[in-house]
Amino acid sequence: MGYLQNEDYQPGNALLWQGRTDGSEDAYLRWHQVVQCIDLSGEVKLSPGSYVLLGFCSDEGVRRNSGRVGAVQGPKSIREVLRNLPVHHGAEVTVYDGGDILCTAGNLERAQQQLSLVIRQVLELGGFPIVLGGGHEVTYAHFQGVSQSVGKLKEIGIINFDAHFDLREPVDGIATSGTGFFQIAEDLHKQGKQLHYLALGIQKISNTKVLFETANKFGATYITADEMGNSFQQEHILLQLEQFIAKVDCIYMTIDLDVFAAAYAPGVSATAFCGILPDQHFFKLFNTILNSGKLRSYDIAELNPVFDVDNRTAKLAADLIFKSVSG
Repeated sequence: MGYLQNEDYQPGNALLWQGRTDGSEDAYLRWHQVVQCIDLSGEVKLSPGSYVLLGFCSDEGVRRNSGRVGAVQGPKSIREVLRNLPVHHGAEVTVYDGGDILCTAGNLERAQQQLSLVIRQVLELGGFPIVLGGGHEVTYAHFQGVSQSVGKLKEIGIINFDAHFDLREPVDGIATSGTGFFQIAEDLHKQGKQLHYLALGIQKISNTKVLFETANKFGATYITADEMGNSFQQEHILLQLEQFIAKVDCIYMTIDLDVFAAAYAPGVSATAFCGILPDQHFFKLFNTILNSGKLRSYDIAELNPVFDVDNRTAKLAADLIFKSVSG
């Protein structure tokens, strides 16, 4: 992909995939022994149905949003956990490390453009992108890549696990980690299309009234963290999710780790002390999306290693990836 800017991209690095080796037979393997590093700036072929890890090394949007910086190191932290996980996926499943998109000199807009190009490339090569964040400014770029790949005739559903709507209107046209879904909605409106947006884990304490009004204006569907924690509403929430999936052609999912309670995810840009739990109910929703046949790609955003405790948040992020790949 010759139009990638060299200063904005680093290919997959085998030095990041070194760890404990118990043996070379299948039953002993760990991820660092099977992940293949590739350079997406050149010609590359992917195995059918493969997964491609992509780092988005940016917290510029968080900085612009007056948040806690440090998420730029999120991709490295996730890889450090992934590399020693045991291999439970079959030999027919290939996992590639496609490297990192960098945000250089604070140029978020260029980094987002580069990520969207890489997402499109991976999808058109038949791969499944998993983007490691990085701030939630990843959303706008990721959606653009999916949209460019599937074409204008497809209706894309966005599923966002998040304490925040991220529907802020850019001030003076300046994007942040909190403006992604507003930008997407505006772009779709210009195309005469509707935003299909389902947010799960929303907290009143984390969103102003105007953000709820904006969500209603755009026709977004949202489920609060309180509702998700109510065992009597779990079946209804699952039904809402299934109905949302049924009405769109394909799905882009984003998981902002601040949706989880701080005990499970202390290492984020904005902690949610009373967030949702990574429990059976969450994983039932997560697996419903994975098994829908409509999911095209997903990202995990806002991992901030500076504030992580015992790598809890990085381990949670890695577990989500592990489960999605291993089945």
